[in-house]
Amino acid sequence: MANKTREPLVHISRRSTLPWYQSWGIRACALILSLGVCALVTMFTTGENPLSVFGAIYDASFSSQRRTWVLFQNIAMLLCVSLAVVPAFKMRFWNLGGEGQMLAGALATTACMICLRDAFPNGALIPVMIVCSIAAGALWGFVPAFFKAKWGTNETLFTLMMNYIAIQLVSFFIIVWEMPKGAGQIGIINQSTEIGWLPPVAGQKYLLNIIVVAVLTVFMFIYMKYSKHGYEISVVGESVRTARYVGIKVEKVIIRTMVLSGALCGLTGLLLVSGTDHTLTTTITGGRGFTAVMVAWLAKFNPIWMILTSFLLVFLDKGAGDISTKFGLNKSFSDILTGIILFFIIGSEFFINYRISFRHSAKKEETEHV
Repeated sequence: MANKTREPLVHISRRSTLPWYQSWGIRACALILSLGVCALVTMFTTGENPLSVFGAIYDASFSSQRRTWVLFQNIAMLLCVSLAVVPAFKMRFWNLGGEGQMLAGALATTACMICLRDAFPNGALIPVMIVCSIAAGALWGFVPAFFKAKWGTNETLFTLMMNYIAIQLVSFFIIVWEMPKGAGQIGIINQSTEIGWLPPVAGQKYLLNIIVVAVLTVFMFIYMKYSKHGYEISVVGESVRTARYVGIKVEKVIIRTMVLSGALCGLTGLLLVSGTDHTLTTTITGGRGFTAVMVAWLAKFNPIWMILTSFLLVFLDKGAGDISTKFGLNKSFSDILTGIILFFIIGSEFFINYRISFRHSAKKEETEHV
């Protein structure tokens, strides 16, 4: 009797591309499941009512007008640096230097606000700050791109090391510009004159930042999807060999794309210093350069969908911090809830990209062969 080859119990195969509504439906189901798991964890570990905890997460962002504006401001800043890293990631250039590029732009902005405050009126100083911050960020992106294009260096390590250089430069100039001397911090820059501060729009401090980022989102969507540069980035990302074969100058594309990426990060640094914080610290970026990696990846490098992923991460982060205070819980518990939600959302990508099928029963197989 011939031995029959039995199929494996579980077979995993790659899906064809799902329609956008199906993929987002899977993500929505994952989010609902994660909330259910969070509710169970909350009940069994703290005894708190899960609905009260979820309500506190919502209230952290929407219980007052000020909190809502702060939420949108934080979304805008995370989205801005996420837009910056998208071209590089699409090109398979793993730019983990968003933190350093933002700090370079923030440092250039601060230098203009302190060193040029007596030389220019506010209307002239702001354009100078914009140019300097973009140039500083672009320079910070250019250096690793140049070495990658010419000598094939590892861009991941290079951009990470550039972060630490930027942190040390900022630390040095904080001591140079500290006020008062010996304080170890700069304090609010030009607090009495507000020279170099971005003006409020419609009486709202954060609205200008939000408008700028909204315009950049539309620009990056068009740039990536419909421009020649966006096409070249996609081809280089798919295959460097194919790009060279069709006549694309790969080295030029790498450098150009990273200069753009760094420039947008530098602009984010300007918005943080001049638009919201009005000071400079080594932690002003708040880890956004690394969070942007998750934002871009979850949205499949689509600038429009990145609005939703930015909202989700900022909303969860604000809520997690608030529940630890409101319910007197350990900060680690709020991190656990955030981790559960992100685990389910990231895990849903597996079911979007792959199909799981189970082996038919032996009886069913016999029926099919009759």
